[in-house]
Amino acid sequence: MDGASMANNLRTVEDVFRDFRGRRAGLLKALTTEVEEFYRQCDPEKENLCLYGFPDESWEVNLPAEEVPPELPEPALGINFARDGMHRKDWLSLVAVHSDAWLMSVAYYFGARFDQNERKQLFGLINDLPTVFDVVTGRKLIKEKTNVNDSSTKAYSSVKLRGNEGPNRNYKAFPSAEDGDDDYSAEDDGDHDDGDDEEHSETACGSCGESYASDEFWICCDVCERWFHGKCVKITPARAEHIKQYKCPSCSNKRVRV
Repeated sequence: MDGASMANNLRTVEDVFRDFRGRRAGLLKALTTEVEEFYRQCDPEKENLCLYGFPDESWEVNLPAEEVPPELPEPALGINFARDGMHRKDWLSLVAVHSDAWLMSVAYYFGARFDQNERKQLFGLINDLPTVFDVVTGRKLIKEKTNVNDSSTKAYSSVKLRGNEGPNRNYKAFPSAEDGDDDYSAEDDGDHDDGDDEEHSETACGSCGESYASDEFWICCDVCERWFHGKCVKITPARAEHIKQYKCPSCSNKRVRV
């Protein structure tokens, strides 16, 4: 389906936003949980390569479209050339920034026919999500008063130490309503209240970028100290009980330079 046909099919703000989220999810996979494969494909010896995200949450590294003008706005060209000339973290951050710009350009290509209120609504929906850059770099969102890794945040102390005093630095996880731990309650924490959920709602998953919700299980990487949905990194509460030090997929795949 070409760009014009897709633009005609994406008739509503919700349609365009759904397309945006799918493409964004694909790009996040490439730059976080599947970063080793992405890094491998961006061979500097190859021709100009681009990173594409698709509505079905998949991604690919490929040559740019040959059509002039292209059916859709094109992502940044030649991302592979800078791979070995920069620190890996800086290079991924640069690709993330260009990915955000591309996502916005595609969304507003589809939304060009929207009226002012519809465009405002579309931007509002997009702006409620962390950017790809936010997720890749672990940048905190607007609420700076909350530090989910602060040992004083008793509401999110160790799963192993629920009801005990103080968190276990070797293992941190957001509690989940689905954990099935009947012994854990607000009284165990002493000062847990509804404000904690509101504050931690600004915490974004390092994999999918979605914000914290109290009914979901989360786990924190002991290396990069980013938080992840358990489902995104395939860790269950039961399995987490036996983890002494958790490393996220990105940190686990990092190779030690000789």
